[in-house]
Amino acid sequence: MTRPMRIVVIGLSLSSSWGNGHATTYRALLRALARLGHEITFLERDQLWYAEHRDLPRPDFCALHFYRDMRELKRHRLALTTADAVILGSYVAEGVAIGRWVQSLRKGVTAFYDIDTPVTLSKLEEGDYEYLSPALIPGYDPYLSFTGGPALRVLERRYGAPAARVLYCTVDEALYPPLRVSPDFDLGYLGTYSHDRQPALEQLLFEPARQAPELRFVVAGAQFPDGLEWPANVTRLAHVAPPDHPLFYASCRFTLNVTRACMVRAGFSPSVRLFEAAACARPIISDRWPGLESLFRPKEEILLAGGAADVIGWLRGMSDGERQAIGDAARKRILAAHSSQHRARELESHLLEAMERRQRGARGFRQGSAVLAGEPREHRTKIAALPS
Repeated sequence: MTRPMRIVVIGLSLSSSWGNGHATTYRALLRALARLGHEITFLERDQLWYAEHRDLPRPDFCALHFYRDMRELKRHRLALTTADAVILGSYVAEGVAIGRWVQSLRKGVTAFYDIDTPVTLSKLEEGDYEYLSPALIPGYDPYLSFTGGPALRVLERRYGAPAARVLYCTVDEALYPPLRVSPDFDLGYLGTYSHDRQPALEQLLFEPARQAPELRFVVAGAQFPDGLEWPANVTRLAHVAPPDHPLFYASCRFTLNVTRACMVRAGFSPSVRLFEAAACARPIISDRWPGLESLFRPKEEILLAGGAADVIGWLRGMSDGERQAIGDAARKRILAAHSSQHRARELESHLLEAMERRQRGARGFRQGSAVLAGEPREHRTKIAALPS
């Protein structure tokens, strides 16, 4: 085991899973880091809409503190300056100002964890610096991205990230076990409403529901607009808390995964719900996007749908044995490659790699300074100008 690290995370939310996928990702990752012996502090902006829906106000795996504004956040300066690593997450309010402040402290490793990479890149292209600006990216080492593939090269080559590293979302497999219960629904979807994910949900759940009125469907998630026309055989649930996710997945013969349009274009962007459903050994029907086959084997561990006909065909025609074999294979893949312990080890490795780069850089700087100090003044400019 590596030596225990002090890690401070400033993230969107840990206390509330309402309307976001960040909380469950952070919970699984940080709980696993704590099991490895690391000391973790999480700093969360005290937002009204999360305060009203807190389902983990006092985690047992880290210290959780709330702040109302930058002034209150700066009261935690000592924790940040004594940390081995400070990780700032995406979609944090005043993220640019916080990033500047965190980078100015320059004590330990400063990292950015982007759980929205395709959205972030789109915002940067449009000049929308809601929580990250191009000037800050070179100061984040590592830049942790929940999107892999070509996006990592874009972050390094176009925006100057010293080390863009993939850190996919994860699931605590102990909290998402398979439950053997009689399913109430043929197909279920769990996720917050998003306007650019809705067309895929319409195609792969609403349309099959209309064409197969004898089948039963369920959609669970916050922020769906009032004007949507729900088929009569679709049950609507406003929110399902994380402790109830395994029962939700178990209540569905199949679970649906659909992806935001920008994440489909970027590829290599698995949602946390994909890993959760797989951990629960539910057979997953998913839309198609580049890189998905690198995570789960199509037809063996996941089913990839091109349209409503594919979905209806599986719902009506696949035997329980075939269905469960796919679900069991998906869970096996989670345990082999995508568990929270795997992600914690990956994060640990990325942080240690960044620490080593800082140490090499510091040694190189000291050596260069020593050389310059011993040279005649007329030689120093020439030596300093040599390429690194």
